[in-house]
Amino acid sequence: MNFSEIAKTRQSCRSYNSEREVSESDLSEILESARLAPSACNAQPYKLTVCKGEIAKEVAKACMGMGMNKFASDAPVLIVISEMPYNKTASLGSKLKNNDYRSIDIGIVTAYLTAEATARGLSTCILGWFDDKKIRSLCDIENPVRLVITLGYASEGDTLRPKKRKDIELLSNRKGDEQ
Repeated sequence: MNFSEIAKTRQSCRSYNSEREVSESDLSEILESARLAPSACNAQPYKLTVCKGEIAKEVAKACMGMGMNKFASDAPVLIVISEMPYNKTASLGSKLKNNDYRSIDIGIVTAYLTAEATARGLSTCILGWFDDKKIRSLCDIENPVRLVITLGYASEGDTLRPKKRKDIELLSNRKGDEQ
């Protein structure tokens, strides 16, 4: 699968096959792709905590407040992305340029992780609704949780939905060398 195919087929899965496990080899390759994601000053200011089994079920419950993310309990794997400190160079750059590189880096690692999962025939959903304190306690994490990603195989019949996106003209500008 090339990158364009990944971009066209990756979608947020909200219906997982709870009976189908994610293989250790697929999980290892997904984590390896995440490890290779670029980050400011190569700081990689995040930690990926892989949750399976009962801990995954408990983390899923911590993502279901107010009726949200009910599907999360069917995903066999949840990956918790927590914030870690910058290295000295990225910390200095962040202060000097008043830019939150850590959030950017977490977005990039999330994109790499979800793209690799899609290339392997797995589905994901990026969750921003969760109980930070509960997940930190469950996973023995000191730093803030920024995202939780559900990972597994989509249920039979979970079809590709049409992508609703802005027109390219509204999304991008081209400057210079106009013809």
